[in-house]
Amino acid sequence: MGLTDFIRGQFLEIIEWTDDSRDTLSYRFPDDDKEIKNGAQLIVRESQAVQFVYLGQYGDLFGPGKHSLTTDNIPVLSRLKGWKYGFASPFKADVYYLTTRLFTGNKWGTSNPIMMRDQDFGIVRVRAFGTYDFRIVDPPRFLKDVAGTDNHFRLDEFADVMRSRIVSIFSDAIASSKIPVLDVATRYSELGDALLPLINPTLEEKYGLEMASFVLENVSVPPEVEAAIDKRSSMAAVGNLNDYVKFQMAQGFEKGGPGVGGVGAEMAVGMAMASQMMNQPGGIAGQTTPAAAPAAPSAATGIPETVGPADAAQALGVTEADVIASLEAGDLKGRRIGSQWRITRTALADFLK
Repeated sequence: MGLTDFIRGQFLEIIEWTDDSRDTLSYRFPDDDKEIKNGAQLIVRESQAVQFVYLGQYGDLFGPGKHSLTTDNIPVLSRLKGWKYGFASPFKADVYYLTTRLFTGNKWGTSNPIMMRDQDFGIVRVRAFGTYDFRIVDPPRFLKDVAGTDNHFRLDEFADVMRSRIVSIFSDAIASSKIPVLDVATRYSELGDALLPLINPTLEEKYGLEMASFVLENVSVPPEVEAAIDKRSSMAAVGNLNDYVKFQMAQGFEKGGPGVGGVGAEMAVGMAMASQMMNQPGGIAGQTTPAAAPAAPSAATGIPETVGPADAAQALGVTEADVIASLEAGDLKGRRIGSQWRITRTALADFLK
């Protein structure tokens, strides 16, 4: 190899980089301490941008195309190096390739529940997750505040930062929207579109990024709230508490099992519940004999003039949760004193009528 070939080998004449990783955000071109030759060819492919950095200062930015590196087309770098009359010698600079394509299908989710006030259930803890798409729109800002001097900055290195930022903005938006939990499922698309104008200004200012789409896939509530929702749906389906008792009795007979003992046990429970219903004021017996007056409270029954949900549930033969659900729905009249419900015997009689 001659001296000319040796000298030529110390200079970079063609600068190009192809990405086959699909998760690279920025990549510093490996120069191996070689200098860039005057007139060298810079090749920038579609969905790429190239940022020159000289001694920590940002120089020229190149978009897709083939560029000859001369004084005319690197004015910022020429000014930083102090070239007054052009240059004919090689120069040294860091060359960063950035991927500007859309990164799709990135997942986000709340690691901790979001506390929000709901008109149906009061204070509710909500979890959510979904996906988002984003791209780099400000390469200098992205290199300065995100990638830094990393020679190969990948998507997974930035995923946690993105996720926490998105969750923070989503928490503020969902808490201030005052959309009932039961209606959130019907507004997934609406919420996603509404969040983009809130997220993008912050992302571009801090990270040089833009979010193209934000998808809300699921919003969930704690199991106890789901159980209350299911119970309320069941109540709506059967109509009222009296019919619900009959429905439970029928379900008990169906699930009693093939054994005679199982059937007998179910029949005993059903007869006891039916007896309670018939003995209640305004119950089945009261409906068949309108002239009968409500029985006065007695020590034998052990039920005072006002009772709590637990006593009402025992008298009606249902669960306490059923009674509370009817109270909250307004079907059964009662008064909340502090955190406790109190129900009059007259209200119970009116309810069964």
